[in-house]
Amino acid sequence: MPERPYVIDKMISAKTIAARIEELAREIEAEYKDTDKLVVVGLLRGSFVFIADLVREIDLPVEVDFLEASSYGDGMESSREVRILKDIRGQIEGRDVLLVEDIVDTGFTLEHVVHLLKSRHPRKLRTIALLDKPSRREAPIKGDWIGFEIPDEFVVGYGIDFAQRNRNLPFIGKVRFT
Repeated sequence: MPERPYVIDKMISAKTIAARIEELAREIEAEYKDTDKLVVVGLLRGSFVFIADLVREIDLPVEVDFLEASSYGDGMESSREVRILKDIRGQIEGRDVLLVEDIVDTGFTLEHVVHLLKSRHPRKLRTIALLDKPSRREAPIKGDWIGFEIPDEFVVGYGIDFAQRNRNLPFIGKVRFT
């Protein structure tokens, strides 16, 4: 639980997020137009709202799976040590895969998970992140698709939490300590 009081300033509205997801879905459909089924792998827990909205917009056969990785715990800073807490259930060898991330910050989690999934030999592996903070990048990786590039602010909402709070906000907001 957060120890200091804070307020949340809205950064990206629910309407703006929805419009961007529609655009991203069209781009994903074009990239995977020849697939028989797209395996969409969500990185838990932060991506669950994004992945739900995204797969409803993608007009392709999809299979959804989840992987849980952590480098934060309840803190605001990455530990840089990525742990896999829950692996995907399905096989991805020879299949088309889209990895869905909520936010790319240091890049350590995305880099680790991409290497893990590539070792399983998918036919095609692409990544998408709702948010990207390139100013914080420490690992040499970026998403194939990015919803929004944001400044180095601590954000919550739309599935993203602060100590397991604020995931249910329908928008992305900046945490400001009071």
